Amino acid sequence: MRIARFSIDGNVAFGAVEDGPDGLVLDIIKGIPYADFELSGTKVPLSKVRLLPPVLPNKVVAIGRNYAEHAAELGNEVPDVPVAFFKPTTSVIGSGDAIEYPSFSNELHHEAELAVVIGRMCREVPRERVKDVVLGYTCANDVTARDAQKREKQWARAKGFDTSCPLGPWVETDLDPSDLTIQCTVNGEQRQLGRTSDMVRSIEDLVVHITEAMTLLPGDVILTGTPAGVGPLNVGDEVAVTIEGIGTLTNKVIKRG
Repeated sequence: MRIARFSIDGNVAFGAVEDGPDGLVLDIIKGIPYADFELSGTKVPLSKVRLLPPVLPNKVVAIGRNYAEHAAELGNEVPDVPVAFFKPTTSVIGSGDAIEYPSFSNELHHEAELAVVIGRMCREVPRERVKDVVLGYTCANDVTARDAQKREKQWARAKGFDTSCPLGPWVETDLDPSDLTIQCTVNGEQRQLGRTSDMVRSIEDLVVHITEAMTLLPGDVILTGTPAGVGPLNVGDEVAVTIEGIGTLTNKVIKRG
């Protein structure tokens, strides 16, 4: 099931994305997707709504250098243990929202990633139960101020500025994430092309590692790292992240006003 979060006529709701006779439609969900829910049968065309970030996470836990070729392209070794960092809730935007070029950077980069959406509160999750705590998967762009990342060493500003975490367009709940194509284009030109099977550490590894330290809540998001090919974004660019079996997340870069 594809679960989207959207607004229409000033109201916010979740809906199941379905094929309709004239295009995609949303069957409005009764309740929230983190518990048992029913479909209302009330359907609205996707073209009539504004898609929002599919979840509003309490926290986004991101993993760095989880693809060997990406680590190498930036002159880094693959770490002995997963490198985790946070992106704040204020960094999250949805498909179609604008990425605002931060005033403290002159080197903004795209990083296409598979995002894991947590479906239930969990801590110290054993490997065999990881699937039980995952709601589904969505596309992400770990937008990074690369010059600030190099200059400041600590990644909070470089990866946590407002609008630096596009997510969407929806959450796909019925998906095997082990070997999916990840692609990033800028203005239609392919920049990144990789497969989730090239991750150094699997989703199971990451969930176990993260929940050893902290409780994850429904709607929390894990970013699983980016394949090689990261590169610059400029004001006016349109960047799109496409993941096999999920869809496409599209955002335009604008000057912060």
